[in-house]
Amino acid sequence: MFFKTPALDATIQETINQHMRAPLLDTLMPIFSSHALFYVLLIPLAAWVWRKYGSRSLLLIPVLLLAVGMTDLGTNVIKKSIHRVRPLNALPNTYFVEDGQWERRPADFEQTKENGTSYPSAHGANTMCLAVLSMLFWPALKKWPLLLPLVVGYSRVYLGKHYPTDVVGGWLFGAVIAVAVWLACRRFIPSNSKR
Repeated sequence: MFFKTPALDATIQETINQHMRAPLLDTLMPIFSSHALFYVLLIPLAAWVWRKYGSRSLLLIPVLLLAVGMTDLGTNVIKKSIHRVRPLNALPNTYFVEDGQWERRPADFEQTKENGTSYPSAHGANTMCLAVLSMLFWPALKKWPLLLPLVVGYSRVYLGKHYPTDVVGGWLFGAVIAVAVWLACRRFIPSNSKR
């Protein structure tokens, strides 16, 4: 990895992961990080688009999926060049979920992994791409889609999978991909989607 974890980054991660815990969050955060959540949310989105904009606008759903796929692929390329070790494999006392059960690294835990896949957060990138592109395609959504990357990003830190800068880096990457896709295809966007 070509950068060290800043002290503030580790402190925020530790605060969220170790000191801001609650039983309800222990239940919800794994759900918010689930890949299934992404696909479950596409169903009401597609239904809303169909009702609000008509069936022609549903053609943008595959574009949305393609953009998220490009984002995911891009984050994996970056991860393989940066090799940042995830907090659960680097920091003592970190809580994490393994096989559906919460575990905690011991206080004397020492990092043994040299390479990891922490930076950037693909969950953060993918959900931000989905949110930004949805807002650009269907302006009537206003800023509501931004709740998704915020909640998912927080869950990744809570679960010990990422540092805050991993999430922020993912958000930035996802937003850039979303805007690039929108600029590339905006002349093909059905005119009623621009309302």
